[in-house]
Amino acid sequence: MRVALVTGGTAGIGAATAQALQDAGYRVAATYGSNSDAANRFSKQTGIPVFAWNVADFGACREGVARVEAQTGPVDVLVNNAGITRDAMLHKMSDEQWREVIDINLGGCFNMCRAVIEGMRERRFGRIVSMGSVNGLSGQVGQSNYAATKAALIGFSKSLALESASRNITVNVIAPGYTDTAMVGAVPPDVLATILKTVPVGRLATPAEIARAVVFLASEDAGFITGITLSINGGKYMP
Repeated sequence: MRVALVTGGTAGIGAATAQALQDAGYRVAATYGSNSDAANRFSKQTGIPVFAWNVADFGACREGVARVEAQTGPVDVLVNNAGITRDAMLHKMSDEQWREVIDINLGGCFNMCRAVIEGMRERRFGRIVSMGSVNGLSGQVGQSNYAATKAALIGFSKSLALESASRNITVNVIAPGYTDTAMVGAVPPDVLATILKTVPVGRLATPAEIARAVVFLASEDAGFITGITLSINGGKYMP
């Protein structure tokens, strides 16, 4: 049985992804940052073990992956889903707002990939899927920090895909559009209504729709797909 590890895997797209992978026959583990009550409820409901660490901490990622592997076995599939927003116009953005988003969204991807890539290379199998964003492709007002991290994931993933292809390791990005999660739910209703007018299908994505794409890219059937960015945005942006 393949083992899948989903960061930020106890809520929103991450939770839907963890459950979809479990339903597809994977042994799944999920990480979370700080909300232990919600994480424990998720684990109780699904039977998926949960682990707490800060993906921005390189050492914590290595130690955390070791704990996961001791309980579940070697990680075959890594889903880099953990991410935050700290929105502000650049002329008002603080160094802290910039750095925190960079460290978690982009640094966390490096830290997690670095913690699993050697094992994947030794076993000559791996699937890495990182969660980008439509705003990493199109840009967005007030999100120079967030959009920068999501755009950087694409270059990172293409490079790692080239390094890893000969070892049967694929590395891809999914770039969701606006999705029905708590993060999007925090957007003021009038702003969200304006955004929805720019989405041709006229609605938010469901977390399950994004999760199904992750399951496909993690599968044996997707072994010839690497270095791509899969946009799932209802037609909002067509690169």
